[in-house]
Amino acid sequence: MKHSKIRSGGKSIRREVLIALALIVLTVASGFVIQLLLQLQAMRRSEEQAGLLMIDTLEEFDSFIWNEHAAHAAAAERLKELPQQKKQRHDDLQLDLLTIVSSASPLKEGYVPELATVVEEYQLDARCAALCWDMMQDCRAENAGFPMICSAYRTQEFQQELFDNKVIRVMQEKYCSVEEATVLAAEEVAFPGTSEHQLGLAADIIDETYPYLTEWQETTGTQRWLKEHAADYGFILRYPPESSNITGIIYEPWHYRYVGEKFAHEITNRGITLEEYVAWRRGR
Repeated sequence: MKHSKIRSGGKSIRREVLIALALIVLTVASGFVIQLLLQLQAMRRSEEQAGLLMIDTLEEFDSFIWNEHAAHAAAAERLKELPQQKKQRHDDLQLDLLTIVSSASPLKEGYVPELATVVEEYQLDARCAALCWDMMQDCRAENAGFPMICSAYRTQEFQQELFDNKVIRVMQEKYCSVEEATVLAAEEVAFPGTSEHQLGLAADIIDETYPYLTEWQETTGTQRWLKEHAADYGFILRYPPESSNITGIIYEPWHYRYVGEKFAHEITNRGITLEEYVAWRRGR
């Protein structure tokens, strides 16, 4: 009887132990499952965050690419406009008004400026024809002198005729050869293609009371007034005294060259020739 009770009690203990072990295993398994679920949930959140981060990164990249493209497109447009802007600045400054025409720098073959009439048969570049007329009229209005034009724009053919005539006169006066006369003639009359008159920007202005192309022209009222006021109209005395070693042309107190008011004042105030002014600008 006792043995039966002991066996019955032993079975009960084993059952409780098994139940306890099962509970322990279940608890451990549950904890593992819960931990696994938590890890999966964390991984899912990480994946979602990574996905959102990727989306944000892609959007930022797309924005960066678009902005870069827009910047490059804008830069390309600016580069495309630069030549035109440079040309516009060149046109605004009218740097072509500083063109030097001489034996060392002949005029381009076939060059013909846009012309306008100053008075009667005399024409100049359209940019300065009216200014030349106004300058002479203002001189008269102030009773300073009696200016008149004796030469303005010249064609290549007319310049050739003038030069040939000068060579003949020099030969007659100096009793020299054609070669010698040509050299001497070039000191006073420019060889065809090397005359500023062919630019259309130069005019020979003299006083009616002394209509001669000599140094005495500087004593007339017209030349005294022009010396003081020509720059206000954009003109300079092109071949001033003691400058022939620079210009290659003798002193001509009647020869005025249009360069525009800005340049005319700078040249006049500095007391230099056009050659020196151009050299100074290039060296800046």
